[in-house]
Amino acid sequence: MPIRLAGAAGTSALLLLAVGCAGGDAGRQPAAAESVTPAKPLPMKPTPRRATWTGTDHTAHPLRLTPTRLARGSDSDLSHIRLDGDLKGMVPYYLTFSYTNTGKGTVKNLSPERNFSVNGTDGQAAQAVSLFRSNPLATGSGLPPECRESGKSELAAGATAAICQIFMLPKSQQPATVSYKDDGGDTLMWQVGGAKGGPGGVLDPDMPADGITTDSRDRPVSLRITPKGVRTGSLADLSRFDLDADQKKMTPYYVTMQYRNSGKYDVLPSMSDGVTLRTTGGQTVQKMTLIDIGGPGVATCPAAVPDKMVKPNGVVTECSVHLLPKGDSPAAVVFTGDGHDSPSVTWRAQVDGGK
Repeated sequence: MPIRLAGAAGTSALLLLAVGCAGGDAGRQPAAAESVTPAKPLPMKPTPRRATWTGTDHTAHPLRLTPTRLARGSDSDLSHIRLDGDLKGMVPYYLTFSYTNTGKGTVKNLSPERNFSVNGTDGQAAQAVSLFRSNPLATGSGLPPECRESGKSELAAGATAAICQIFMLPKSQQPATVSYKDDGGDTLMWQVGGAKGGPGGVLDPDMPADGITTDSRDRPVSLRITPKGVRTGSLADLSRFDLDADQKKMTPYYVTMQYRNSGKYDVLPSMSDGVTLRTTGGQTVQKMTLIDIGGPGVATCPAAVPDKMVKPNGVVTECSVHLLPKGDSPAAVVFTGDGHDSPSVTWRAQVDGGK
C-alpha cells in the first residue's frame, strides 16, 4: 500500500504498523487484523458535490466528491498498530469516499483526502492518521479490513477512484459532520445522522461557567462567564475595514459574552481575546483583529460595554467577530483564559440568525 499522508483539514499523525513478514519474523501478523468486530456504518447520505483540488502544479482541478461510507470501528481493529499515547483509548472511524476527475486532462499527484475532516459534535476535528509499515517484506496491507481502499494519485479525465481514511475521536464524542475544505474557499458539508450533542464537557449555550484571566501584573483573576448568543453578521457591517479578497467571500459571526469579575483585581475589558469558534467543518476560528483607533468599531458587535476597567464584582459585555467560509457554521464557543494551565470552557453554539 502506498504511504499517503492525510488530514490537513485537521490534525494528522503517522502510525507505525507492528507487523512481521510471511517467514515468521518477530511481531504480530497482519492476519490478526482480520479478526475484528465489524465496523458499524453510520447514517450519512452519499451526496455528490462539485469541488476543486489544487496540486503542486498550482492549478485548480475540478473533482466530484462522494463520501460513500462512514463506519465506527473498535479498539481491536488497531491492536497490531503502535498507537501514540494521545491516540490510545480513542475510537477509529473509517471514511470511504470516491473522487472523479471531471476536468479535461489527467491529474497527477492527487490527494483530496488531505482536505477531508470528520468532526465531533463539539466542532473538534478528529485526528486523521496514516499508516507506515516498518517491515517492507510484510505480507498484506496491515490495514483493518474495513478500510482498504488505497486510492489513486493519478486520474485520467472522467476516471474515478476511492480511498478510505482513518480518523480517531475521543470516546466522549460522536461524528456530527464530514467536511471538505475546498481549495476554492468554501467548505463542503455532509451531515452524519444519530450524533448526540452535549457529551465531553460541552455546556448548554447559555450556561454560566467559571474562567480565569490575568490583570496588568499577570495576577490571576477569576471570572464568571455567561454566553449571550452567536449571531450571523453581514459583510456590510465591516465595510469600513480593509478586508482581503478571501475575507470578502466569508460570513461574519458575532459572539457575545458577559464577564463578571469575581476576583480581587481590576482587569481590562479584553477577555474576548480568549474566545474562539469551532465550526461544523472542524476548524477553530480566532476573533478578527480590527484596527479602529478612536473609531466606532462594529456597531452591531461592540467590543466592550462599558468600555472601561472591570473592577471586582463588575460586569462587562464583549462581542467578537469571527469569519467563516461559506458552507461552514458555528458548532461550539470556546473560552481559553490567560495564565499557565488556564482551563478552557466549551459551550454548544446556538446561532439565532439575527443581523
